[in-house]
Amino acid sequence: MTLAPDAVRSMFDRIAPVYDVMNRVMTAGLDVRWRRHAAEAVVSLGDRVFDGACGTGDFALADRRAGAGEVIGLDFSSQMLARARAKAPELEWVQGDLLALPFPDASFDAATVGFGVRNVADLDLALRELRRILRPGGRLAILEITTPRGLVRPFFSLWFDRIVPLLGKVLPGGSAYTYLPASVKRFPGAEELALRLEAAGFAHVRFTLFGGSIVALHTGVAQEAE
Repeated sequence: MTLAPDAVRSMFDRIAPVYDVMNRVMTAGLDVRWRRHAAEAVVSLGDRVFDGACGTGDFALADRRAGAGEVIGLDFSSQMLARARAKAPELEWVQGDLLALPFPDASFDAATVGFGVRNVADLDLALRELRRILRPGGRLAILEITTPRGLVRPFFSLWFDRIVPLLGKVLPGGSAYTYLPASVKRFPGAEELALRLEAAGFAHVRFTLFGGSIVALHTGVAQEAE
């Protein structure tokens, strides 16, 4: 199932009131630790940091706690941004698109994206845009759900294909919880995403699996433009 960008935006507007709760429920609260680990992997003291597909702002706040001097969060859902602003009105929150970032080249020291690149219409363009706004040597961290491996796989399928959609039936924006497992299935695996990051201009690309391999943290360093 592939949704048009406007449909994805509308869907996230609808689920904004329950987004944080669903994240905690679906990950048993581990998403907080994953964001902290990812932020600490790429953010240095005083950095100017971009957080893409920022949602309700949790990753941007993790970036600030990791030592960022300035954090700018961007999302295309106005309702998600309203909740981010309520959490941290002192940070800068921008409505925009990962496929056309409203920032000059080489304007950030680090960038983070949590559970967002899976939803873009053109993944490779989004990765190139992230590379464009990073200075050479700037660092990127992407947290994303991935297809699990080994013994976890059947339990993941039960949870995502059956239980999560059932939860959605009693919560606002229930269609999102049917869309979620479908979006994971069509998203590249961890190895392929690493290759696509390299093709977009990132070096030293590595990934770490969390949660029994259901989530991948990819990191990379922006190369000099050729």
